[in-house]
Amino acid sequence: MSDSDNKPTRTRKPLSLKGSQPGEVKQTFSHGRTNKVAVEVKRRRKLVKPGEEPAATPAPEAEVAPAPAPAPEPAPTPAPAAKKKPAASDETPQERVARLQREAEEERLRLAEEARKRDDQKAVKAAKDEKQRAEDNKKAAEEAEKQAAEDAKKQAKAETQAQDAAADASADASAAGEADGDASAAGRPAARKFSPVARPEIKRPAKKKEEKPARGGATTGADKRRSGKLTVNKALNEDEGRRARSLAALKRAREKERRLQGGGSNKPREKQVRDVVVPEAITVGELAKRMGEKGADLVKELFNLDMMVTVNQTIDQDTAELLVEQFGHNITRVSEADVDIAVEEDVDPAETLKPRPPVVTIMGHVDHGKTSLLDALRGTKVTKGEAGGITQHIGSYQVKTKGGDTVTFLDTPGHAAFTEMRQRGANVTDIVVLVVAADDGIMPQTIEAINHTKAAGVPMIVAINKIDKPEANPDNVRNRLLEHEVIVEKMSGDVQDVEVSATEGTGLDELLEKIALQAELLELKARPDRDAEATVIEAQLDKGRGPVATVLVTRGTLKRGDTFVVGTESGRVRAVVNDAGKQIKEAGPSMPVEVLGLGGVPSAGDVLTVVENEARAREVAQYRQEKATEKRTALAPTSFDTMFNQANVIEWPCVVKADVQGSVEAIVNALHNLSNDDIKVRVLHAGVGAITESDVTLAAASGAPIIGFGVRPNPKARDLVKRDGVRMMYYDVIYHLTDDVTKEMIGELGPLKVENVVGRAQVKEVFKSGKKDKAAGLLVEEGVIRKGLHARLTRDDVIVSATTIASLRRFKDDVDEVRAGLECGVVLADTNDIKAGDQLEVFEVNEEERTL
Repeated sequence: MSDSDNKPTRTRKPLSLKGSQPGEVKQTFSHGRTNKVAVEVKRRRKLVKPGEEPAATPAPEAEVAPAPAPAPEPAPTPAPAAKKKPAASDETPQERVARLQREAEEERLRLAEEARKRDDQKAVKAAKDEKQRAEDNKKAAEEAEKQAAEDAKKQAKAETQAQDAAADASADASAAGEADGDASAAGRPAARKFSPVARPEIKRPAKKKEEKPARGGATTGADKRRSGKLTVNKALNEDEGRRARSLAALKRAREKERRLQGGGSNKPREKQVRDVVVPEAITVGELAKRMGEKGADLVKELFNLDMMVTVNQTIDQDTAELLVEQFGHNITRVSEADVDIAVEEDVDPAETLKPRPPVVTIMGHVDHGKTSLLDALRGTKVTKGEAGGITQHIGSYQVKTKGGDTVTFLDTPGHAAFTEMRQRGANVTDIVVLVVAADDGIMPQTIEAINHTKAAGVPMIVAINKIDKPEANPDNVRNRLLEHEVIVEKMSGDVQDVEVSATEGTGLDELLEKIALQAELLELKARPDRDAEATVIEAQLDKGRGPVATVLVTRGTLKRGDTFVVGTESGRVRAVVNDAGKQIKEAGPSMPVEVLGLGGVPSAGDVLTVVENEARAREVAQYRQEKATEKRTALAPTSFDTMFNQANVIEWPCVVKADVQGSVEAIVNALHNLSNDDIKVRVLHAGVGAITESDVTLAAASGAPIIGFGVRPNPKARDLVKRDGVRMMYYDVIYHLTDDVTKEMIGELGPLKVENVVGRAQVKEVFKSGKKDKAAGLLVEEGVIRKGLHARLTRDDVIVSATTIASLRRFKDDVDEVRAGLECGVVLADTNDIKAGDQLEVFEVNEEERTL
């Protein structure tokens, strides 16, 4: 019992106390807290006097002393516990547990506060140390530079002294043999005299090298580890290698010091003000790119302006200007002309032009032998491949003459539907060869070709074909040409003419000579060493090669890999194919080639222009697409009258797919020409290539037929055609197509109903007839009134009702008709709105066969 009496009063151990002691129980509380309580705690509380508790409190303090916190600070902590201890005898176990928990929490908070203070002190001290090290580094760098300069001076001085010593030694060597020994002995001190100068030079950089790593402490070990390694610098010149490394270290030290002083990344970057080019319409994302800002910031700013837009939406120029000014940039407005490519303004200097082959277009009426004449010149049989023996497309070929000259020929269709094709041919050509059949003479498309040629302002050569036929009369052709102001040389004019026969080959050489002569007079030249420009003659969607355009290069040289824009499409030249079907690397002026690599099928007649990069090509193409969309929407009906009139017109919808763009253009124009006030053709979609599933779906939804010109549906589309029951109309010759569509439209309208007025009468009086109906007493003024005919009642020349004559009486007798000058009474069906003075017009309706 004596040992237990001498034990100090049991108090709560500090949280830092480690290990468990005998007679203790470990208590576990919520949130993971624990406490150790002695089992004999009640017995000790009875035996120990309250006055002894303060003396016992230092015992735990001795155990807490090794804690990292300073010793004086924890000392006051037990004192409050000591004051509360006397009241512990009155505590219940629950109160004691609560008190112990509270004291443990206070102790934990105190220790956390002390740890935070220590961390703050360390951070302040580290910052001071870092600043001090930076200053030391700067001073060390300055001292190193000074020391290097002093070392260089000392080395120069030592070398001078060594030279003097060597001179003295050589003078003494001429003395006696003893003097030789003395000279060698004198030589040693000279070496010793030189070596003390050299040694510090080696050691001092080493000291400097050792001082620098001492800044971080960690680099010292690394230098020691690397000291044994042999490097190239060390092998060649150890001192120079060390000096180079020390300069790099100094540079890093300067950068670090600059950062610490706030001259580095801590300094806010200045906002870069940009000159932003803004077109008339631009997307929010593109504007953000040009401004160098985040797209989300622009969208947020627009939301603040009550504009709910996304990054991909287009805004106008005024809104873009507001955004640019809001973000502190400068705006540069550009007009439409700045975005698009203006070909007319770009003129090549005269000294850069070189001769080029002539472009000759063969024009004339259908079946007058244009393609046959070209076949005879080329030695091929193109006509066999054309449906119906007539040309449906513009063909382009190059022919070499006997003299070695090259001539480019364009063959245009002669059918009336291909007017625009002929016009394109006349616009891109240098010389027009007008083919006129000697047996047929001047025909409608011949006149049209003459007009196109005059409009284009190009010279003409008249080729009178089919002179081998018995009924041929070339002089009649020459006389008929006078009616259209075409005076040939034989009639004392300036237009060359030649009589040819495509089948017999007669007059072909003479035709080529006249073409060469005309080309020589024109002095055709173009600049080949520039970016190419070309005109699209034909375009189509090839199944294996994608969009393909047949173009005629007007100037420059088109090379494989060029980036270009053509109409609303852009692309990169993937391949260039000549008229013989061979791939070539480049095509010069006046050369017809097929171009692969387009983004889509362009329209025939579009100009292909090579640009500097893909971004510029996309910009121009996108701008042209927007303008085309605006043009289409501008054609929509804008007034109620227009919409009402269109609502009364019967529509004949259809989907058009053709093999080439020129055919699509010709078919759509021909269909629109068939429209009149009663019925019009509505082309739902017109495109190039095979008939696809989307075409069938569109036709099925609209109940429209699909017109395929030289194309067929793919397998999936065929299945849809069977499933949906879509009507297909296939054609290879355009006038067959127009004839069938005309019949379809006439059938849609039904027979033509024609009104024929039979008689007119005036209402004199109105009587009651039965309970509801009214009878009108009429005076027949003209013609005859018949029972059962259609009638129109007018009042002040305004139609009141359209009805029929239900009953006709003269006096009390029912009659079938009443002639002019007589009076009668009538009852009109479905109307009682009759007044004296009204006019009654009686007419009959006849059905006639309709024509468009």
